[in-house]
Amino acid sequence: MTTEAPPAAVGARLTAALERGAGWPLTLAVTALAAAVRLPALDRPYPLVFDETYYVKDGWTLATLGYEAQWPPEPNPAFEAGLYDSHLDTAAFVVHPPVGKWLIGLGMRLLGGDDRVGWRIAVALAGILTVLLVVRAGRRLLGSTLLGGVAGTLVALDGTAIVESRVALLDGILAMFLIAAFAALLVDRDHAAAHLTRLAAGPPGAPPGTEIMDGTQAGSGFGPRLGLRPWRLLAGVLLGLALGTKWSALYFVAAFGLLSVGWDAAARRRAGVRRWWQGTLLRDALPAFASLVGVAAAVYVATWTSWFASAGSYGRQWAASQPGGNAVTDAIGSWWHFHAQIWNFHTTLEAEHPYSASPLGWIVQWRPTSFFYESPEPAGTLCGAERCAQAVTSLGNPFVWWLAAIALVAAIVLVVRRRDLTPVPLLVGVAAGWLPWFAYADRPIFAFYAVAFLPFLALLLAWAATALWRWSRDDDGLRRFVVLGYVVAAVLVVGAAVFFYPVWTGQVITFEQWQLRQWLQSWV
Repeated sequence: MTTEAPPAAVGARLTAALERGAGWPLTLAVTALAAAVRLPALDRPYPLVFDETYYVKDGWTLATLGYEAQWPPEPNPAFEAGLYDSHLDTAAFVVHPPVGKWLIGLGMRLLGGDDRVGWRIAVALAGILTVLLVVRAGRRLLGSTLLGGVAGTLVALDGTAIVESRVALLDGILAMFLIAAFAALLVDRDHAAAHLTRLAAGPPGAPPGTEIMDGTQAGSGFGPRLGLRPWRLLAGVLLGLALGTKWSALYFVAAFGLLSVGWDAAARRRAGVRRWWQGTLLRDALPAFASLVGVAAAVYVATWTSWFASAGSYGRQWAASQPGGNAVTDAIGSWWHFHAQIWNFHTTLEAEHPYSASPLGWIVQWRPTSFFYESPEPAGTLCGAERCAQAVTSLGNPFVWWLAAIALVAAIVLVVRRRDLTPVPLLVGVAAGWLPWFAYADRPIFAFYAVAFLPFLALLLAWAATALWRWSRDDDGLRRFVVLGYVVAAVLVVGAAVFFYPVWTGQVITFEQWQLRQWLQSWV
């Protein structure tokens, strides 16, 4: 005699099967969507836009000379016309480390210095890879392929992420390294927790309470050592590459280090380790520091290899003009002096910029950055109107950011009032990418810097969606309302992506169509 399984059980098994089978297919589908909105007409707009004037030319000279070189006065028209080797041999002072510029330069070496796709292919691939990593990180963190896919889709259809994938700046590359490091730490968290559980249980047949440390029984109560953790080492490498792209990654190094140690503490406690907190400090904190901070620092220094190897690099011979020293100390002294100059630049800059934006407004996209705007001629031929507009504006998808802002507040409330720690890792990522900028609010900083923590906001929004689902499980009427909310949110996000896509990608439209997309005066 057989009995049929309850519908709920059948549904649960079906959902589990779909979750297992859909992991990579859904990941690749969302990644393909990201590629489809980032790669077409990557050579548009035609000129260098915004800070491409620095990073494209710096990337080219890095890839050809080994250091960033100076250019003649007003070099952009000649560079855009194909005279990409008109640089001088004299090194230029730069204010960011070389990794992002190296990647831009390698794309140019691959496709040619006069190829606009070559200028931007590195950032485009970084943006596409970021979406893939968001899906995988979301799947592991939230325990759902669907939620990972939702988070990845939000990043795929966000304007800030799209623009940063189509303009050769450093921030999209930075975002890729940061979410990659976070994803690696998630894998490390799961592997370490499983390994700890096995070790804490002792060998087969061991009496309850037996602990294993370094392969021998011990009664310290601290729990076992976990040995080499390659995924955390990989996270350290990725953080070093992020730091070698922009110094703002330093806040993520600190935040992710604390997060990793916190995960270790929670794992020891769940495994039944008696002195779990002391065990974390004695057996996890120092290895975490070495794996993340130590490795990141070593990788960061290594990213300057071409600077050390090129006698013509900026400031490379500074220490040689000082009394005493030798070849090794001169190289280190010159490098340190160069860093002091960069630090001085960042801490004393008082220039004004019309698109400088307070960090407070980033979360709602109050003041996006106009990277490019012109009224191309002849208008009648190009757009069929008296006046045309062509713009590239780093405006985030409004509904992604506005909904994420609500999710951010909800997450903070749940953590504080209900001690729900699920969104804490995502709050850590948002905090590391956002809060430090408030200390620099009196300097020229821009809303597109928020692309560094956009992946964490997208994951937070996906988490909020499932939190709403759980909240409504006992009320059919409320559940229907939540489902309706999901549908409305999806339509708004996709509709906004289609609507704003022309001003994210530099399409020629009528001036009136451009005006329709300026919902707030602060967007102009």
